[in-house]
Amino acid sequence: MSTPPSPARRLRRWLLSGALLLAAGIAALSLWNSPWAAAPKMLWTLGRMPPANGLPVPVDGVRPRQIADTFGAPRGRDRTHAGIDIFGKRGTPVRSVTAGVIADVSERGLGGRQVWVIGPGRERYYYAHLEDWAEGLARGQVVQAGQLLGYVGDSGNAKGTPPHLHWGIYGKDGARDPLPLLLH
Repeated sequence: MSTPPSPARRLRRWLLSGALLLAAGIAALSLWNSPWAAAPKMLWTLGRMPPANGLPVPVDGVRPRQIADTFGAPRGRDRTHAGIDIFGKRGTPVRSVTAGVIADVSERGLGGRQVWVIGPGRERYYYAHLEDWAEGLARGQVVQAGQLLGYVGDSGNAKGTPPHLHWGIYGKDGARDPLPLLLH
């Protein structure tokens, strides 16, 4: 039969447990407030927000009434246009329409130089046919509404066409028409 621990030993255990718990809490708080956690925190915030219902035009100097409604128009034999084309002078700044997290910065496929941004409601914003990207733009980066993403161009399958931004929004149900969302 063992003897129960003394009150002093119980107090030491309690103090040690409290100190370890406090240290773990401080470490977790430090990690959560570190730059490394900026993207996960933003994704958590964006996931709790509803999808955007009013957005600025992503191309500097273009007004909504200057944009043709081409969403859903036929593209070849096997696909439709899953966005809108916003024409502008080559090199015109293209900006993020929402706060978000950069999901991809790449040059591939039909879109050529492209940027994907995860925005409110975890919708994905697609900026394609860029001439170039903003300096330092990288996957996992947190961006704010109005932040420079790149410049109007004709990369990808738009090579040789008038410079424009192909802009699409993809939610849980697929592509949605961005034109009605633009603030007039």
